[in-house]
Amino acid sequence: MITSKAIYYKYLEADREALGRPTDFRSRIGEFFFPHYIWQFQRRLRKFEYYSNCRNDLFGKIYRFYLRVKFRKNSVNLGFSIPINVFGPGLAIVHYGTIIVNPDAKIGSNCRIHADVNIGASGGSFKAPKIGDNVYIGPGAKIYGDIEIGNNVAIGANSVVNKSFLEENIMIAGTPAKKIKQIDIARIIPISGNEESHKIDSAT
Repeated sequence: MITSKAIYYKYLEADREALGRPTDFRSRIGEFFFPHYIWQFQRRLRKFEYYSNCRNDLFGKIYRFYLRVKFRKNSVNLGFSIPINVFGPGLAIVHYGTIIVNPDAKIGSNCRIHADVNIGASGGSFKAPKIGDNVYIGPGAKIYGDIEIGNNVAIGANSVVNKSFLEENIMIAGTPAKKIKQIDIARIIPISGNEESHKIDSAT
């Protein structure tokens, strides 16, 4: 969770690296004329988190209301229903398209998530999934209930995950999901800088 301006900037940098967004001057000019809308959404998500968690002064409250309006507009345009304070640093939303995440879900650092994913509660319970670090969530995956997913896990496309998988370094897939094989998650998603992400989270 973002609890200071320093951590806010670290989250932004981790997200930028996860999305592979360049920082050179030419790219910044290009971004002005042809914005990367997902990166724009993620930047606004982090700023909204910072102002919600850290700024209770009058200006902060006024600006937070403005951010809420802009964030809602971005969310509707992109098809995202993603609440604040759910994802750790290093989030990479790969494509436009419906993504629904329960506000009680907790997802660790370096998550790569595709379109048509639903992460929610089940059976009238308010408890939602807790997902570890370095997790790849394929298109169309449905993850729900009071369950936990360990670190370094890949969830296959269109999988239905309704039970816990605490073992690390595995791929799960199917309806319902089951363990498919052992994997090296670094072959699926980039995890450089993740040690720093752990330091960010431990500081919160």
